[in-house]
Amino acid sequence: MTEFTVWAPAAARVRLRLPGVADHEMRSGAGGWWRVEVPGAGTGTDYAFLLDDDDQALPDPRSAWQPQGVHGPSRRYDHAAFDWTDQGWTGRQLPGSVLYELHIGTFTPEGTFDAAIGRLDHLVDLGVDLVELLPVNAFNGEHNWGYDGVCWYAPHEPYGGPDGLKRFVDAAHAKGLGVILDVVYNHFGPSGAYAPRFAPYLTEQSNTWGRTVNLDGPHSDGVRRYIVDSVLMWLRDYHVDGLRLDAVHAMPDSRATHLLEEVATEVEALSTHLGRPLSLIAESDLNDPKLITPREGGGYGLHAQWNDDAHHALHTLLTGERQGYYGDFGSLECLTEVLTGAFFHAGTWSSFRNRSHGRPVDRQRTPGHRFVAYLQNHDQIGNRATGDRISQTLSAGLLRVGATLLMTAPFTPMLFMGEEWAASTPWQFFTSHPEPELATAVAAGRRREFAAHGWPPGDVPDPQDPQTFVRSRLDWAELDKPEHREMYDFYRRLIALRKRRPDLSDPRLHQVDVRHGDQFLLMRRGGTLVVANLAGKPQRINLPGVVRRVLLATSEGVTVMRDGIELPPESAAVVAL
Repeated sequence: MTEFTVWAPAAARVRLRLPGVADHEMRSGAGGWWRVEVPGAGTGTDYAFLLDDDDQALPDPRSAWQPQGVHGPSRRYDHAAFDWTDQGWTGRQLPGSVLYELHIGTFTPEGTFDAAIGRLDHLVDLGVDLVELLPVNAFNGEHNWGYDGVCWYAPHEPYGGPDGLKRFVDAAHAKGLGVILDVVYNHFGPSGAYAPRFAPYLTEQSNTWGRTVNLDGPHSDGVRRYIVDSVLMWLRDYHVDGLRLDAVHAMPDSRATHLLEEVATEVEALSTHLGRPLSLIAESDLNDPKLITPREGGGYGLHAQWNDDAHHALHTLLTGERQGYYGDFGSLECLTEVLTGAFFHAGTWSSFRNRSHGRPVDRQRTPGHRFVAYLQNHDQIGNRATGDRISQTLSAGLLRVGATLLMTAPFTPMLFMGEEWAASTPWQFFTSHPEPELATAVAAGRRREFAAHGWPPGDVPDPQDPQTFVRSRLDWAELDKPEHREMYDFYRRLIALRKRRPDLSDPRLHQVDVRHGDQFLLMRRGGTLVVANLAGKPQRINLPGVVRRVLLATSEGVTVMRDGIELPPESAAVVAL
């Protein structure tokens, strides 16, 4: 006998529909759960639910497999049937790791989990420890960034479905790579979101993307359990090593125990049982260290959070851009604040928000590895009008300076796919909504958004144009070109140096000493000194010690003197004192 269950607390009647047989009436139970047992309906059986007297067949909100897309029936899936080979895998902890963010659909021409497996050796050679996948749960259409997901338990079928994701994780573990999944629990996508038909998953309030998830209202116990069980499923059943929780600031929760703390508590218990580290990384624009403060200290107990201030400080300094939320950034003083204290806005004035923002980090007690820093990521590239990477505007010299400052900072560094070879392909905003009205609305909204920032509407690619998606695929042939191969080799040497020198992975913020002058910066990490010349001319810079040797230089022509160093234009060097 196979039991089917579904949570529908307000329904007066629920039926189970199986192909070729009469509908099965389900019986109501405690807590709004409906159940029915059916003989012979095992793995591979398609099914759907009907609510009340409506004859529309709806997929299971907890479906593990949607082979016909988000509008089609669900299919029974047996997690125990997959033949894992990673029994010896002991995990990969976040501290000391280098992250690599990629999108399955554009990482390879094929856009599948299996095709991505073929590129794992590239990541191993680069020195990556953890691969972070943009959301892979099922969304409407063929291709999408993934943040319009509607099935929070089912991997996207065009990528390879449940078995495809498991093959990818298994192969990554075989090569010593951990896997982090980006998951979205702050909203449902605009098409195919049938879960709210079953229960009050949403409130009447809204965030940037639609109605907010019901975390603290009536029947919210079931909604919270829906999220927590999804979290545990990815980590347990797919052997994933961590999750990146999208936009947690858009998840209002007035309960005494915040959902994030509840998730952290349950993940810690699962980690203890599995005997391997499991990491939770938050994306938040609150600049609030409470997220990563241990529960014993009154925090939520997450392991890390993305640090946009680190990106903004580097990006503005290198590019000179100051529009929008970049307005307060761009100075060496700003970068100094970030390198030594993680946040720039730490209870200070934000001109973009027109108010004070953030809270200071306790530099003595908070390790820097709890902040994920990046020179580029999917948002900071893809949310530009044309999706252009900084490699399209910066010199090779400044790109290397930025990479050096990122990799020698006290944070957990993350690269975006292709960054390591200065990929020329853009990363643009693309969708494939099959509904004409939704497709038109998304494209029009995108044009309006960028018109408000001064971009001509004609410059904004149509998200629905298939070529927008095609343009965003990585061009792996670029690695055969000397200028791209040289950049890749530099990134590889830089990552190797970070791992070889304990000073460079030391997370103690209070031991980072940063000084700056006229377009140059010095960052001391114990006995290692990072020197950066941002000027378009050579600079002679006095150093607080005698250089024993140059560990890495971004360009030739570095001259070491008894009391200083001369750097070529737009260059950096890492030296041992």
